[in-house]
Amino acid sequence: MNPELQGRVFPPTEPYLVGREKVREFARAVFATNPINLDPEAARAAGHADVVAPPTFAVVVQEHTLAQLLADPDAGIDFSRVVHGDQRFTSTRAIVAGDLLTATLTVSSVKTLGAHSMVTAESVITDEGGAHVVTAISTLVIRGED
Repeated sequence: MNPELQGRVFPPTEPYLVGREKVREFARAVFATNPINLDPEAARAAGHADVVAPPTFAVVVQEHTLAQLLADPDAGIDFSRVVHGDQRFTSTRAIVAGDLLTATLTVSSVKTLGAHSMVTAESVITDEGGAHVVTAISTLVIRGED
């Protein structure tokens, strides 16, 4: 793991269009049963433009930023040794079907703990107007050699 990655900002991802069926599939996968997650009419009655994604849906968008980090040869990360350590979200508003979202990853921390390394990455997700929607923070643990 390259400690010089700390503070690095990756380029914004290509815009991700949030689809209604993708939101419904994700909601079912995480057992989100609130009608606003599945039914456009229920979502509209609650004041939303379309179905509302469960809060953890942000990982779908964040995945594109983490792929940049993991694919970077300068990172020195062997994906076969990666274990997910922590995940947090800070939302300004809910993600809704029809949103066009872009994410930018910043490596906020790189630590070495014995033979292991930990990297914390923050993915700031914004809508097409540039307004903040959610920040997804992941900590990955890279296991050292056996």
